[in-house]
Amino acid sequence: MSWRKRLAVAAVILAAAGGIGWYILHGRQADSDRLVLYGNVDIRQVNLAFNVEGRIAEMLVHEGDRVTPGQKLATVERDYYEDGQRLAKARLEAQRAQVAKLEAGSRPEEIQLARAQVAEAEAALVNARASFQRIIELNRREVVSQQALDDARATVDRSAAQLDGARQQLALAIAGPRKEDIAAARAQLRADEAALDLVRRRLADTVLAAPGDGTVLTRVLEPGAIILPGSTVYTLSITDPVWLRTYVPEPMLGRIKPGMTVAIATDSAPGKTLHGRIGFIAPIAEFTPRAVETPDLRAGLVYRVRVIADDPDDVLRQGMPVTITADPPPAAGAGT
Repeated sequence: MSWRKRLAVAAVILAAAGGIGWYILHGRQADSDRLVLYGNVDIRQVNLAFNVEGRIAEMLVHEGDRVTPGQKLATVERDYYEDGQRLAKARLEAQRAQVAKLEAGSRPEEIQLARAQVAEAEAALVNARASFQRIIELNRREVVSQQALDDARATVDRSAAQLDGARQQLALAIAGPRKEDIAAARAQLRADEAALDLVRRRLADTVLAAPGDGTVLTRVLEPGAIILPGSTVYTLSITDPVWLRTYVPEPMLGRIKPGMTVAIATDSAPGKTLHGRIGFIAPIAEFTPRAVETPDLRAGLVYRVRVIADDPDDVLRQGMPVTITADPPPAAGAGT
């Protein structure tokens, strides 16, 4: 079977599969040996939504408006998020002060105060012991009661315990905060820093920006509407870069390759030729029949091809049919 008949079989199979046959190579080999492909300007849309909840404050573009990358399209009321940012900043500053306090350790005045308390407790213990000795002598003479002796003994014990406590406080003041307390404070500081970063991102997300060049197809909501994260606000048609979609049958696959330049023609601009290049050839076939073993049926294998078009005059529109002409690659050994 000739290659013309094989391509005819492919067109019939593809038409039966859903009318996609108009995309593929027509099966005609002109005198110039050029390949003619038929396709459409690829339709690419994106639903734009906020990543935060709230009340819409502004809707800045309308259906049909052209937008550029980073252009502000809509905003959500920012008051709650600004308040949250101030609260997170205050907590972060307080925790930084706490970490600095722990890392600095005890102040000299705190150590001196602890030493003074130790000296006071020592003096109180000396006085309690002296009083206890006097009470013992008086009790032996039966001048004071046994209760007075017991009270004096308890005062000595209490003074000794207070002295021990004062000495421990002095040791703690000299040693400074525990390493574990410092580590915990630093970890809390990192958590507060992360919380502030999160609040800042949420505040930034109150502005909806265009991801690229495009045209507004649908304006879904209006100012004052309450939204949840993910609620569609605009539908945007991506216009840059301009992609064309076409299909090439398996027998002609070896005649194109990525980077090859092509000519593009449209019905709406007769005589005007645009230029582009092959950007992508699918690695797998589509619309494959059940049996592809025989050479006659291999023409039913088609591969999707993406063409990147240069459209400086803004001629192409999404979904527009186009005719793509590709010069064949030079024969091996040409020019040598």
